[in-house]
Amino acid sequence: MEIEVEQSKLAKALSAVSRVAAGARTTLPVLSNVLIRVDKKKTTLTTTNLDMAVEDFLPTSLAKDGVVTVPAKLLSEFVANLPGNEVVNLSVNGDKVVTRSGKYSSVMNGTSAEDFPELPEIDEKKAVKFKIGVEEFKAGLTQVMVASSNDLTRPSLTGVYFNTNDGALYVAATDGYRLAEKKLIDKVKSEVKAIVPSSSLAEVMRLLGDNDDEVEIIFDDAQVKFRLGEIELTSKLIDGSFPDYRRLIPEKSETILKLDRAELSRVTKLAALFAREAGGSIICEAKEAGVFSVSSVANEFGENDSEITVKVTKPNKVTLNARYLIDALNVLSDTQVIFRFSGGLAPIVVTNAKLDDYTHIIMPLKGKG
Repeated sequence: MEIEVEQSKLAKALSAVSRVAAGARTTLPVLSNVLIRVDKKKTTLTTTNLDMAVEDFLPTSLAKDGVVTVPAKLLSEFVANLPGNEVVNLSVNGDKVVTRSGKYSSVMNGTSAEDFPELPEIDEKKAVKFKIGVEEFKAGLTQVMVASSNDLTRPSLTGVYFNTNDGALYVAATDGYRLAEKKLIDKVKSEVKAIVPSSSLAEVMRLLGDNDDEVEIIFDDAQVKFRLGEIELTSKLIDGSFPDYRRLIPEKSETILKLDRAELSRVTKLAALFAREAGGSIICEAKEAGVFSVSSVANEFGENDSEITVKVTKPNKVTLNARYLIDALNVLSDTQVIFRFSGGLAPIVVTNAKLDDYTHIIMPLKGKG
């Protein structure tokens, strides 16, 4: 096997795939390697950690068929430090991988590709496919991933739920204390209900390049593939049931406020400073005088109370986790937001004032408000 390729292209491809390699701690050493395959003059770099795999289809000026695996991190770092205007020649001599570029060369210990796991294939003729612009994809996933859980004892909550409803594709995530839903594609013909690990989606977001215009998403019963130009990431789906979350979204609320997002974020952050020793608890109260106040729960540091002038439909009070509200405000896109609640333990709903494609739910703290 032998390839020749520009240093910049090889470095970029190795950087993209090496992050998914399992690393030195794995009990299966070959998972720390990148599989380099040349088949019919086409070169592919592949890494996997068994939960997800990344393939980069690398354009080369010289390509002789063959296959080998080599330590991903070592090769990536070596190539990254070569001069950017050089051509890199990579060849196999027995079980050695020889890399040359101008005056620089290295010999790395390769291993047989026979030990590298076979990647499951998705039958694209039977699969469910969606296409979406990169910017819409990135914005939508950022808005929902903030609400996903890190609790591995509840695996179905550690992912993002892709689901179709009324002819549209939605994504949703929840950690049991908050919920975020985004309409990702307005009109679709196919149907899907699948939970994609948030870790896989985070890797997809990192792989998206400045020159990528579109993301193709391909589902079968057990896997999902994201096609991003010359890169493909395939991930296992989470085997579990996602909560029937639409039942949790209140259709109506007693108190509905329209607030400036930046101002609400500011007063929430101020109250949060004083709420650190109280578990981040802040009190949000709509008053008859046309005031919405955000205050900290009194503690050893003192207390804080800030007010926003606003039209109040009905007085109400609720206690929230400040960080959850700040996270929600950070991912909303309008300058004005709708904040609606009914007091007690009823969920709080935060949405954009103009756009109706995103909903964020926050559960109040029990016994408060």
